[in-house]
Amino acid sequence: MTTPLEQKFSDPNRGVYFVGTTPPRDNTEPEKVSEIADKLLARLSQIDYDGLIVYDIQDESSRISKPRPFPYMQTLDPREYSALLREKSAHPVITYKSVAQRDRADFERWLEQSRTEFNVRDLVLVGSPSSDGSIRLSLPEAYRSLAQHPLDYHLGGVTIAERHAVKGNEHLRLIEKSAQGCSYFVSQAVYNAQATIDLLSSYARECRARGVEPQRIILTFTPCGSAKTLEFMEWLGISVPEATRWRILDARNPLSESIRVCRSNLEQILEAVAPLGIPLGLNIESLTNRKDEIDASIRLFKLLKATLDLKLAEQQL
Repeated sequence: MTTPLEQKFSDPNRGVYFVGTTPPRDNTEPEKVSEIADKLLARLSQIDYDGLIVYDIQDESSRISKPRPFPYMQTLDPREYSALLREKSAHPVITYKSVAQRDRADFERWLEQSRTEFNVRDLVLVGSPSSDGSIRLSLPEAYRSLAQHPLDYHLGGVTIAERHAVKGNEHLRLIEKSAQGCSYFVSQAVYNAQATIDLLSSYARECRARGVEPQRIILTFTPCGSAKTLEFMEWLGISVPEATRWRILDARNPLSESIRVCRSNLEQILEAVAPLGIPLGLNIESLTNRKDEIDASIRLFKLLKATLDLKLAEQQL
């Protein structure tokens, strides 16, 4: 049975629009968790979105030697928060799952429980952020396990333009992940338009050469209102060109300037890749819990959705 999101994703002429969020801390009282969800959904009541994305936050300190700008906090089970948001919002929720910490048998139990207890259908699996030898289940092994599992999931993957800029093979990873069951991909936050253009152009060419249809790519954007947020973005591996960094930090209002940067980046990406036939979508997130950046993410959502909708409408002329 197809999920509501699968039905929306099936129309390549339609954009799909998401808001990304993280679960509250794991020691948050249930009543407070409910209040946090209500506050989020109250903000979202003013926008037209297709669903939410709930991340599985992991301690990535093994990936990089620099200290984490914001301390890592263990969060509530993403499935639990996804179920709450799905119930309260009546919108689909894509749930992220980091697979490296479990062996295959444990992962298969997780899949069973995810459906029976939390009704998770839309799923993105992510692998280990590093290769430090502590991986118990690799991402390809998780994909194989899921393919052999009796329950059917609407599976997506992650794509990172910065990885393509370094290794030049991210488009091949997309092809491979599609063969392993992924039918859509969510990008890391975009602050380097050219890196994303290079990735999507390579992907479209490879799909054309192989005679396959490209899968939907959901581009993530986030506002940035301070040097601390920018430091966190770079710690996460988000590529911020030097000129962009100073454009934001030297602006009278860095947060508003970051929104203008994001719109400009999306316009550049659409101008370059709209003719290539890749179905697109947007995911807008706030990387911090600062109220001004959360509010800015709503403004950013409205602006970027209008930008993509206009480009899609122009293509129908």
